[in-house]
Amino acid sequence: MTHPTMTNLTTTKGRTMSLEARIKNLRKQSGMSQESMGERIGVSRQAITKWENGTGVPDVSNLIAIAELFQVSLDELLSGEKRERKQSDYLFESRTEYDLDGVKDFDINLGGAHTVTMSSYEGAKVQVSLLSNVLRGIQEDYKVKIDDNKRGIDIDLVRLKGASEAQAKEGLTIQILIPQKYAGNIELAVNAGKVQVNGIDSDKVELGGKISEIVVQDNRGVFEIDSNLDMIVRVMSHEGGIEINQVSATSRILLPSGYGFRAVRKGIATSISYECDGKPAEDFSKDDAENYIEFNGITSELVIDMPSLASAALQ
Repeated sequence: MTHPTMTNLTTTKGRTMSLEARIKNLRKQSGMSQESMGERIGVSRQAITKWENGTGVPDVSNLIAIAELFQVSLDELLSGEKRERKQSDYLFESRTEYDLDGVKDFDINLGGAHTVTMSSYEGAKVQVSLLSNVLRGIQEDYKVKIDDNKRGIDIDLVRLKGASEAQAKEGLTIQILIPQKYAGNIELAVNAGKVQVNGIDSDKVELGGKISEIVVQDNRGVFEIDSNLDMIVRVMSHEGGIEINQVSATSRILLPSGYGFRAVRKGIATSISYECDGKPAEDFSKDDAENYIEFNGITSELVIDMPSLASAALQ
């Protein structure tokens, strides 16, 4: 699978771009309209316009949101100098590694966490990093157990010494790296505010639990989501199927401009509606598209939102 390359934030002559130019460049390279970017970080289109023309400057919380959205470090966003995010950016950390020697299915159970990022990489070890700026006893209170069996790899996060799930949901960040060459089917269960899945090329990734926000970027295959919370699914790029299963929930999936897909509705008393630029729209799915979005469940609603091609072209 082709993985996303780090965005070039300098000009061809080597001069560093201004902040407003970097923000616009990142947005353009991601194929987003200003409207779509604003929705993803919780600000108006007018705010994005001001940031890009230099008449306004994002505050610290918005800078962090922009960096997370485009998967660059905050230093890179501000200075234009490329720097990977490092675990040392956190005060407290613990990392567990395990060597793999072939393709494996993964069954990952994490319990509670604030944020989870699962990505593929070119190495040969599965890596699980526990990171926090508030949980001082992260090495003593949490243990990652990795079991290699005939069925595949089981990864479980165990809380020790009375560490609570509530504390984990407040202050624990989990980063999982899976060797792309050894990635089989993946099941991930977690209760988290945000889960991001990057660059996974697998027949199927199944994500379950209580999750408020899911970000899908540069994946390939079937991506199944089982969650009964109202949630937002942000699709940056994906090749294949996205299957959402819910009971008594209303959720929204945000797509990049021009993303072609066919829609499939299943279940009992489920509905799919469409919006463009935040306004009600006619069905813009395509019956002949290879990508698909399937919505299944009971008494649930899915809103599929995409910026219009016209508004994206103007921006």
